[in-house]
Amino acid sequence: MRFFATTTLILAVSPLAFSLAGCANDKPADTSPKAIATAAKITKSDKFTYANYDKVRMTHLSLNLDVNFDEKVLDGTATIDFITVDPTASLLQLDTKDLTIRSVEGFAASGNWVSVDYVLHDKDAVMGSMLDIPFSKDMNKVRISYRTSPKAEGLQWLSPAQTAGKKLPYLFSQAQALNARTMTPVQDTPAVRITYDATLRVPDGLLPLMSAEQGSKDESGEYHFKMPQPIPSYLLAIAVGDIKFKAINDHIGVYAESYILDAAAEEFSETPMMEDANTKLYGPYRWGRYDLIVLPPSFPFGGMENPRLSFMTPTLIAGDKSLTNVVAHELAHSWSGNLVTNSSWRDAWLNEGVTSYVENRIMEELYGEGRAVMEQVLALDDLMRDLRTAKRPELTHLKLPEDMAHPDEAFTQVTYVKGQFFLQFLEQRFGRAEFDAFLKGYFDHYAFKSLSTEEFIKYLHDELHVKNPDALTSAELKAWVYGPGLPGSFITPISDAFAKVDAYRTAWLAGEAPKETTNWSTHEWLHFLNKMPENLTADQFKRLDSAFKFTGTQNAEIAFAWYMQAIKGNYNAVDKALEDFLMSVGRGKFIYRLYGALAKRDEATRIDAQRIYKHARPGYHPIARRRIDAIFAKYGGE
Repeated sequence: MRFFATTTLILAVSPLAFSLAGCANDKPADTSPKAIATAAKITKSDKFTYANYDKVRMTHLSLNLDVNFDEKVLDGTATIDFITVDPTASLLQLDTKDLTIRSVEGFAASGNWVSVDYVLHDKDAVMGSMLDIPFSKDMNKVRISYRTSPKAEGLQWLSPAQTAGKKLPYLFSQAQALNARTMTPVQDTPAVRITYDATLRVPDGLLPLMSAEQGSKDESGEYHFKMPQPIPSYLLAIAVGDIKFKAINDHIGVYAESYILDAAAEEFSETPMMEDANTKLYGPYRWGRYDLIVLPPSFPFGGMENPRLSFMTPTLIAGDKSLTNVVAHELAHSWSGNLVTNSSWRDAWLNEGVTSYVENRIMEELYGEGRAVMEQVLALDDLMRDLRTAKRPELTHLKLPEDMAHPDEAFTQVTYVKGQFFLQFLEQRFGRAEFDAFLKGYFDHYAFKSLSTEEFIKYLHDELHVKNPDALTSAELKAWVYGPGLPGSFITPISDAFAKVDAYRTAWLAGEAPKETTNWSTHEWLHFLNKMPENLTADQFKRLDSAFKFTGTQNAEIAFAWYMQAIKGNYNAVDKALEDFLMSVGRGKFIYRLYGALAKRDEATRIDAQRIYKHARPGYHPIARRRIDAIFAKYGGE
């Protein structure tokens, strides 16, 4: 691996350059609900919640729900345990969105449930409706009878025809970032961590799963689940369907529909190696089991790190384990994100950037430096695209601005990749051994807690920088965290393998006969395609397709890269395969950019893309529908 280095002036950093927030504590973490709730006197800083968590804080959620596929609703009760942080408080404020609230009861000191007046406020398009519940001094628990909306953004209900088996329906959730409140009344902020349990009733023949200890069916036909570790609400998750299981080892396995179960188990067979590598570097895995579930194709993300049960897209099943860095990423969240969590979405890099760094370290540990660097280079390409298209400079800071319109603005490559490169910068400056020890200590110190960027910086200063005061300057730190784009101290990763791909591409464009590419990885093919010039001719597109059979490839990453090039180059021979891809894949990483490229090319192409979308839309997740509706609205469509 080679780097282009930049020269910087190293100066000692004053402790005053780092914001003070919290204090060190080497004692083992107390993960009891009360300890978690009162561990820090949190100042409310999350603008995307109505919850008054600085005054009254949830500690436990107990769900008792019917999963009603006929009406496409969850229907039942949510019982909330809470503590009073401010002794003068007498009002519990919760987040809801599109929930029908039937009644609210409080658990009185007498041991009885008593009816409680409540107020459900008007709906805000982003945040939903605040639910105000007054309580008396002798109450620490409320029970809310409610049902979800059939259009809840956090739930996707698939008909049997939309599943692989075609016989039974399917339900899955996506709570991040603000959609837990579409599933249950909750303090829907990453600043609040709760334990939970659930009782579910589902139609015969269906298996329910949750982000919890998986429960078996009891004599009454109910399934019971328990999550004993405190989690933020965005990690609440449910999946119900014709789901089968295959073990990988004694505590890791795969759930999926039958058609893809064996292939998924084989594709993810190296997950135990990833867990071992994480544990070696960053301390024990603290969640019991680690299972994965391959969801239907409409799942809009590559993966979602729901504890004990990571949700995965079927587009990862490439047959050669070339896309399993996503598995490494979701597993890494078991330390960064799930164990140690950002306290608001302005600090999302603490989840995603740290996780991307850990992911890349694990890929290096298992598959070598060459693969890790290739993934860094591809990630840098994605980051540079997002930097170029950012609406304003503040959205390219790691610490995001207070006036974000929606948490979606936090989930760009700035959060993931700039955050990853920031940690790589720290590793380079402090040394890998020192930084590994720091990060392991960080995960242990903040285990089952939520924190801000400023608290991270304070901990970095106290635990690492004071021992190495010449390692970085205050100006460098501020440029990374509070400055736009990539700072001058960034060191560009260089891949030897990609240099060979560049030479091959140049030769191919010059008309030389294709050389042997049989052993190329997915990463090399992506670099080959992504760096093609803008002015490819129709003949060159035909020769590429003829030589490498890109159109219709089953590798979703390569297919996406090829179709993006074809759209830009007006290579219409891909049109049928592209339509099939858009009809069968719901992963946002692919479909948002494909629809965007089609919508802006020309009016005729936009109209045809709208035709495809009209047919595909019912099968897309509600989150994807909202995003694609906005794309067409931007370019003058319906």
